[in-house]
Amino acid sequence: MKITCYLFAALLFLVSSESSAQNRKKMKTPANPLHCDLNSGTCNTTESPAGQTKATPGKEKMLKMVYFTDPICSSCWGIEPQLRRLKLEYGKDFVVEYRMGGLLPDWSYNSGGISKPADVATHWDEASAHYDMPIDGDVWLEDPLASSYPPSIAFKAAQMQDPEKALLFLRAMRERLFLAKKNITQWQPLAEAAREAGLDAEQLKKDVESGVAEAHFQQDLKLAHEWGVRGFPTIFFVDISGNKELVYGSKPYAFYEMGVLKGNPGAVKSEYAKNWETLFGIYKTLTAKEFSELSGMPRIESEALLNDLSAKGLLEKQPSKNGALWRRRDA
Repeated sequence: MKITCYLFAALLFLVSSESSAQNRKKMKTPANPLHCDLNSGTCNTTESPAGQTKATPGKEKMLKMVYFTDPICSSCWGIEPQLRRLKLEYGKDFVVEYRMGGLLPDWSYNSGGISKPADVATHWDEASAHYDMPIDGDVWLEDPLASSYPPSIAFKAAQMQDPEKALLFLRAMRERLFLAKKNITQWQPLAEAAREAGLDAEQLKKDVESGVAEAHFQQDLKLAHEWGVRGFPTIFFVDISGNKELVYGSKPYAFYEMGVLKGNPGAVKSEYAKNWETLFGIYKTLTAKEFSELSGMPRIESEALLNDLSAKGLLEKQPSKNGALWRRRDA
């Protein structure tokens, strides 16, 4: 049976979440919670919030995008092309708040055909083909992760240092995991990712070991539970009055654009240069799918151009079993 990271996220999040007896009674579980739709990118273990809801009015002066994600979520990696384009076209109209959702607490469960790391390997290879993003599932066979909590806590420590560098750190962690098959629960790849992002790796380690970053992570888990998050990616667009517009799961770009426009009807799409020099000047690494999404160039032509630039020594190509990543030479 084909499954997606979205179902994996939903399943594991429910394992880690505490529910009141009243909430458990209200939940309606489908006959087969492991049956997921690759085309829609959604898998639900319970009825999930949908559409527009009300939240406590906020004080923000602009639209806020609250993104519940996890460093090891393959579906979250799958929507990187859409989110990178959204930031280029509407980044001036919203701010992003990254929250860690706690996808994999541990392996102390057995449900729905997923009971050990090896069960995830095939799923990741399928996810790679579906999202057209490089994901190598062999990490679950060669050096499996025991939990997604360590990289999540490390991300919260990175946010304590520098929110912008923390995003570079998250990207660096994911590149090491999905392409290089690095176990990002271990310190060495985390330290490498931190240094690549321009963070103080030793300070990051201190903040992780002190428990301060973990406290911030627990706050994220608490908020996810309060907001009814059942899987990843889950994105809320929260307007100035506290209205929340939900985009649940992996969706085409238009869904995220509509989230911005519903939350801020006055938002105006920004134009940006789509040549490779400009795009790699903004994002130091891009996949062929990302370059296609950002440049508007057809997918096949995009990969051909990136390969040509790599052959000429203008870009550095990082291949993997299920795709490649291109990096500008000075990065």
